[in-house]
Amino acid sequence: MPTNPRFLVLGATAKTGRRVAEKLIALGHDVRAVSRSTTPAFDWTDPTTWDDALRDRDAVYVTFQPDLAVPGSDDIIASFAKRALMHGAKRIVMLSGRGEEAAHRAEDALRHSGADATVLRANWFFQNFNEDLFLSYIQQGTLALPAGDTPEPFVDANDIAECAVACLLDQGHIGKTYELSGPSAVTFADVTEMISSVTNHTVNFVAITVDELDAGLEADGMPDEVRGLIRYLFSEVLDGRNSQPTNDVYEILGRQPNSLRNFVEEAAKTGSWDVAKRA
Repeated sequence: MPTNPRFLVLGATAKTGRRVAEKLIALGHDVRAVSRSTTPAFDWTDPTTWDDALRDRDAVYVTFQPDLAVPGSDDIIASFAKRALMHGAKRIVMLSGRGEEAAHRAEDALRHSGADATVLRANWFFQNFNEDLFLSYIQQGTLALPAGDTPEPFVDANDIAECAVACLLDQGHIGKTYELSGPSAVTFADVTEMISSVTNHTVNFVAITVDELDAGLEADGMPDEVRGLIRYLFSEVLDGRNSQPTNDVYEILGRQPNSLRNFVEEAAKTGSWDVAKRA
């Protein structure tokens, strides 16, 4: 890779993509961060948008929408990697999901593409609670999910982004697959209890079935593809297979990952969970 590599970051407005771009820019690197709304635009469903994004780039951070577990993602990743190599972007770091066996085909497609690849498999993000997915439910005071009492070592998107940047910059990570988690596993009920304690705003966790969740998402107008992915995550992935924290954030960064308690305390200061901001 060149001495001063030029980076392409996909998912410019998404949780990790935005943070990866910001961190690379802060380090003085040439960064092109793209999404469907940027110029140039990038759309996974429209390969004609790929060339303008890839032109004059040496390395790529890949996040796939809606998720690498969806059918056909392996073919799309293989095609994208081939196009990236044509443009000289041989270094590719890709975000995947920890425990998502359905995503392994896409991971393998990248590994077999000829790219200098690194795969980052991550647990559920802290930021699902304060940026989008669960935010409105927490503001309203009830988070109802088919999560039961399965513990999850939630991870900070900032730690994922820092790991991605380290992997993009250090060739020692080529060919490796990392599993990124937070330092300890807690249940969704533990998270809502912690948010309640820190914000003095009661948030109740209610255990429901996957079918009940799906019906609610349908009523909220959630697209079928996204609903199917959420069903998959809660029915198959959140079964305890990812409950054991890993040491990979420390292996990459030389420090421990951020704790959930610290995240909740910092997030509460922003006011995102204030009752007055209920959707």
